[in-house]
Amino acid sequence: MLRVESVTSSYGRIEALHGVSIEVAAGEIVALLGANGAGKTTLIRAISGVQPISGGRILLDGRAIERMPAHARVALGVAQVPEGRQLFAPLAVEDNLKLGGWTRREQSAEADLAEIYALFPMLAERRRTAAGTLSGGQQQMLAIGRALMAKPRLLLLDEPSMGLAPILVEQIFDVARGLQRRGLTVLLVEQNARAALAIADRSYVLETGRITVSGTAADVSVDPRVREAYLGV
Repeated sequence: MLRVESVTSSYGRIEALHGVSIEVAAGEIVALLGANGAGKTTLIRAISGVQPISGGRILLDGRAIERMPAHARVALGVAQVPEGRQLFAPLAVEDNLKLGGWTRREQSAEADLAEIYALFPMLAERRRTAAGTLSGGQQQMLAIGRALMAKPRLLLLDEPSMGLAPILVEQIFDVARGLQRRGLTVLLVEQNARAALAIADRSYVLETGRITVSGTAADVSVDPRVREAYLGV
């Protein structure tokens, strides 16, 4: 579904991605691992269209999208759950969800709301509550729900476990598994390597803007470099 070919991207004179190439097949969960500053978020933002690239190609179902604006990529089925959630804190839960469905017709958006509330009953209970008053785990569920309102085929999850207690991390990753069972394709950016590899089909490790390890999640989890650097083994 997604092919990233030799992508480079910079912040001013500092190049953050040095010819990165990855592939994500339809129906997969692919984990992108790496330390802070490795370029993981830059790559996710490049795929979603909010970070310009200076070289390479990004293909969705074989179609080049690297020159498309972000909103056009959303219309093609790409949705991002950004690092730090980036909710509209003063707005109600339901208003945040509706903003996620801005590309949808009003009637279908209402039906989509019902689906999100079925997936996250807690959001239904707090639909009139300001998003900024939710707990960290609830905010993460809202951020995922907002992205799902766009009816994506490819979901880009950027650090969904950040700042969450272990039990909430487990819940969020259970949600990712459930979305995969529904047919959604997921590219998961995560520092919690152990949790990410437990649900991923395949994985890439990004270090200082370059892919250094790739393979099935099972193979990556036993790679000595990964075990020492990310699994504490």
